[in-house]
Amino acid sequence: MAAVGAALLVAVVGTACSSTNSSTTATTAAGGSAKIPASAFSDRTGITRTTVQVGNISTLNIGGLFKGALVGTQAYAAYVNSTGGINGRKIVVSSGADQFNNGALNKALPQTAIQNDFALVGGFSLNDGYGGAVLAQNPGMPDVSVVLDPATNKLPNVFSPVPENTGWETGPLQYFKDKYPTEVKAVGTLVATSPSAVTDWNGEKAAMEHLGYKVVYQPQYPVTQTDFTQYVIAMRNAGVKMLFLDQMPANYASAVIKALNDQNYHPVVVFGAATYSSNLVHDSGGAAAVQGMYLEQNASLYLGEDRNLIPAVGTFLHWVAVASPGFKPDLFTMYGWVSAELFSQALKNAGSNPSRGSLLQALSKITTFNANNLISTTNPAAKTNGSCYLLARINNGQFQRLADPPVSSSTGGYRCNGTYYLHTKA
Repeated sequence: MAAVGAALLVAVVGTACSSTNSSTTATTAAGGSAKIPASAFSDRTGITRTTVQVGNISTLNIGGLFKGALVGTQAYAAYVNSTGGINGRKIVVSSGADQFNNGALNKALPQTAIQNDFALVGGFSLNDGYGGAVLAQNPGMPDVSVVLDPATNKLPNVFSPVPENTGWETGPLQYFKDKYPTEVKAVGTLVATSPSAVTDWNGEKAAMEHLGYKVVYQPQYPVTQTDFTQYVIAMRNAGVKMLFLDQMPANYASAVIKALNDQNYHPVVVFGAATYSSNLVHDSGGAAAVQGMYLEQNASLYLGEDRNLIPAVGTFLHWVAVASPGFKPDLFTMYGWVSAELFSQALKNAGSNPSRGSLLQALSKITTFNANNLISTTNPAAKTNGSCYLLARINNGQFQRLADPPVSSSTGGYRCNGTYYLHTKA
């Protein structure tokens, strides 16, 4: 079961974890009042004077693959409710568990939510395209979630705290080019055999080549792969000096690191948001196995390293523990939390007697969002990310920020140099 879950995870982490942008969607604005059906302004399904019920549709079978998305949403609801709710209303989270490959169920669950819930919030599913088809037919139903399906992401009633498109940031790539001018002429990576992973890598590769990188090794590996020794030997033979594993989930990256150390082969290694995990160091063989390796991502070190720097990190971790004692938060937990926070911000601005229409209207006006520095600033209304990011390096088994600006600065502790390289041939 765990192996199946890991294989499925590979299919989404490339798209789900990069801070990206695309010329095909960068100008697509969502949720303008002209796009909101008039009937939505009198639709108060799921809301009372004291409660607001939201639906969360996530893949919960296959070893609880995206349970984190539900836990994160529940955790933020518990936090808000502890303060009195939103304009006096407590958030109630109803859960819909899709079965991954059941398209009919993925259509039925949003239909049920439309009949019972005020909005969809914080869900994460590999099959969100099925639900997207339902949302397209019901433009008055708000969905505030991180979505994978490009068509769903473009819908005017869908708002993501972390919009997912294609392309790549130049800032971290320029950093590595400046620090390792020789190594970036011999770059390698490993790409999962899934459309989303391939598309995302194509965007990153295009940005690399634009900056003068040379990619010399980029094989695709099956999602069932567990031993990467053959790939490590091949990349050494290809002369790889810098290895980007920034689109690999932690369990796969750990297997690669073990193979690298077994072969006594040590290129410069760069991890990404998909790899950032509380299990990475242990599963890779301990602190010495990953010493000096890098991390780039467009979020804080929300697993705990930034607890003393960013109060929102401590709040996030505390309420996750309250909502699900013993649960280890992950990327999808953070996605659920920031989705619920974006929803709550809009609901607060939607009036004392909010409707689905006024919620959509409020969402369409949120052009700056960072969840109190938990993530770098995005523009949910325009469906774009900014160009800010974080760099860290592993030292003695701990992720440590790498000379980032102070959190008290205007950038909230993120590096904001560089731009996006817009990749139009995804």
